[in-house]
Amino acid sequence: MVDFAGWEMPQHYSSVREEQHAVRTGAGIFDVSHMGRFEVRGSGAADFLQSVVTNDVSRLEPNRAQYTLLCQPDGGIVDDLVVYRSEAAWLVVVNAANREKDMAWLLGNATGDVEIVDRSEALSLIALQGPLAEQILPAEGVDVPRIPYFGLAEGLLCGERCLLSRTGYTGEDGFELFVPAARAGQVWEALLESGAVPCGLAARDVCRLEAGLRLYGNDMDERTNPYEAGLGWTVKLGKGGFVGRATLQRIKEEGPRRELVGLSCADRTIPRHGAAVTIDGREIGVVTSGTYSFWLQRGIAMASTETAAAPVGSQVGVESRGGNGAAEVVSLPFYRGSARRTVPVRS
Repeated sequence: MVDFAGWEMPQHYSSVREEQHAVRTGAGIFDVSHMGRFEVRGSGAADFLQSVVTNDVSRLEPNRAQYTLLCQPDGGIVDDLVVYRSEAAWLVVVNAANREKDMAWLLGNATGDVEIVDRSEALSLIALQGPLAEQILPAEGVDVPRIPYFGLAEGLLCGERCLLSRTGYTGEDGFELFVPAARAGQVWEALLESGAVPCGLAARDVCRLEAGLRLYGNDMDERTNPYEAGLGWTVKLGKGGFVGRATLQRIKEEGPRRELVGLSCADRTIPRHGAAVTIDGREIGVVTSGTYSFWLQRGIAMASTETAAAPVGSQVGVESRGGNGAAEVVSLPFYRGSARRTVPVRS
């Protein structure tokens, strides 16, 4: 057990290798109740969200979800999040470490008939991920195979009405289950009985990195703009005004100074966060996320580098274990799983 954003979280239950294998070949479950869950209500909810996120929530039909960003006026990323439009309200899921900051930021930018309610204590969140997730999900009253990617539906789990979203953070097909907190234990046990394997933070992190999914605080922060993080596709400048739009318009026109690249490492090189990246002896960037992938059997990383300094196919050096290892710049993601992906996403 380890501290994560003030929560006591399982690093692993068995081993990272075994848990990742379960996610890639069967189904794993993660307790992700540390994530923040806000409900946005009121007649002005849609217009409010449209004014503060980078993506275009007006495109969201009921029971669909969208990956997006909150940005500062200077373009720095406040957080990355998923917005859900249910039949009754809007639901926003934010990163655990940013829960209080995001709530304050949203309240500070709220106008009109808008109410923002923190539902994090009332709702637990369990992620069921893997190619067999659909098959083993013990949901009743809902046609699970018909839930689209980044779709939302209501169903019964252990006799309790829950929200099921076809989203995740592993690159695999799967669901994130919004469960009344008092029944989370029963739902967890039901998933185990159906064949899911419990997984911890370490397996989740290596899976998301293989899938090229960003982690706030590592691959982006308030000093990073969406284009530098490779998330420019979430910025819909044509939708109208929103916080940070003017700066992001300028950055897009001028081009970002930095970019996020993938690194596939050779030999025994295991890249770590903060490691220097060099080319021909000159430092061009730094590793933002790095690990050893048991599934791919090599070290992998994402790194923030000077724009165009190391195109795909370039050979670079990576600081490793006090020395300098070798890596090749590759396209992201490193691995494409069973997710019914239509657009690049985080969870």
